[in-house]
Amino acid sequence: MADYILPLILCITALAALHRREQTYDILIAGAEDGMKILKGILPSLVLLLSAVSMLRASGALDYAAEWMRPFLRHLKIPPETILLILIRPISGSAALAVGAELICTYGPDSLIGRTAAVMLGSTETTFYVISVYFGACGIRSSRYAPAAALFADAVGFLAASASVRWFM
Repeated sequence: MADYILPLILCITALAALHRREQTYDILIAGAEDGMKILKGILPSLVLLLSAVSMLRASGALDYAAEWMRPFLRHLKIPPETILLILIRPISGSAALAVGAELICTYGPDSLIGRTAAVMLGSTETTFYVISVYFGACGIRSSRYAPAAALFADAVGFLAASASVRWFM
C-alpha cells in the first residue's frame, strides 16, 4: 500500500489541475524556480558546515575531544564509547548514524551501549545543520541564542537517553 501513496497523490493532483483547467507545467516550473531561490540562500551555509565537519574529522580534533571528555562522561554514567556520537551528532546526521551503526554492530543491539546509542540518535538533533538550513532559508544573519539553547537541549537529550536506557533496560 505504501508504494502506491506517492503515485496516487500525483495522479489526484494532476486530475485536480485538469479539472480546474490550470497549466500544470507552468505551476511546476514556478515551484522549481522558488526551490532554486531557496537553494541559493542555504547552499553557502551547507557547504561551510560540510567542510567544517570534514576538517574536524580529518584533523583528529574529534578524537582529541573524545579523550578529553571521557572522565567527565564516566562521572555522568554515560557510556564512554558513545563520546564520538555525542560530539558528531550536533554537526552531522549521516556521520552520527554511521557512528551509531558502528556502535550497535560492535557491542550488539541489546547491549547497554547499543541501546544508548540508538536512543541518543532518536533523542537529539543535528543542531548546526538545522540552524544553518532554517536560518539560511529565512535570511536570518544573527542566530543569537539559538545555538546555545539547541546545544543545551542536545545535552539534556544525551543525558536523558543514557539515564532512560539505564533505568528501563
